Amino acid sequence: MTASTLTAHRTAAAPARAGLGRALHAEWIKLWTVRSTGWSVVSMVALGAGLTTLVCALIAPDLAAGTENEPVGAFITWGLLFAQVTAVVLGALAVTSEYGTGMIRATLAATPRRGTVLVAKAVVLSAVLFVAGVVTATLGWLGGNAFLSAEGIGIGLGDDGMLRSLLGSGLYMAGLGLLAMGAGLLLRSTAAVVSVVLAVVFLVGNLVMLLPGALGEWLTKLMPGNAGSRIAMPESFNPVLLEPWTGFAVFAAEVAVVLAVGALVFTRRDA
Repeated sequence: MTASTLTAHRTAAAPARAGLGRALHAEWIKLWTVRSTGWSVVSMVALGAGLTTLVCALIAPDLAAGTENEPVGAFITWGLLFAQVTAVVLGALAVTSEYGTGMIRATLAATPRRGTVLVAKAVVLSAVLFVAGVVTATLGWLGGNAFLSAEGIGIGLGDDGMLRSLLGSGLYMAGLGLLAMGAGLLLRSTAAVVSVVLAVVFLVGNLVMLLPGALGEWLTKLMPGNAGSRIAMPESFNPVLLEPWTGFAVFAAEVAVVLAVGALVFTRRDA
């Protein structure tokens, strides 16, 4: 083989090797060959569906008797409050595990275009979390609604907000994963990413409610966990939150900003 033929062969092979299709396939394999992925998905389903069913079983008699003043629809996806932790962990590991093992150098050697790597990671991660979130919410609705229906207060799939909340659960889980992925590009540490993202979603999101007046109310509405989670509930415990799709649009914008900053750092910093 002549030098010119070899050069042409390498030039033709490079785009195929670095293409999005191959990158997607590689990211899918990497995600599912790590034990933490399977455990994270199983934990999401167990926590989300299991706790929703348990809470509905315990609260259904009080809701039916009118002694509990909370809306019935707020309980039908209640378990996602804890299931979202697993989405954050999986999103962090999608990036930080490669930095921890040094595999990121092999990834970039196979796919030099870093933008392609990030798109592939984001697509695979969000697809897995969307499906897992929808399945979790659906199983929780089926289990919890059995107890609610036994008390005559069941929520049908066609009732206002129910179908939206099931699909919205998948969207919210995917968004949380991407938020953690963006933070992972910045921090490169699983423990740091999980700590920071969960602090923002849980701790800060609740603490801003203590601020006085309109400032506290608007910060409460705009915090990522509060804005994004509303789409995953037919009804909310907190009446001051944004409307489901408005809140999700705010959440999606916040995730996009974190991902954009993470991507900028990723393209400019050594692996």
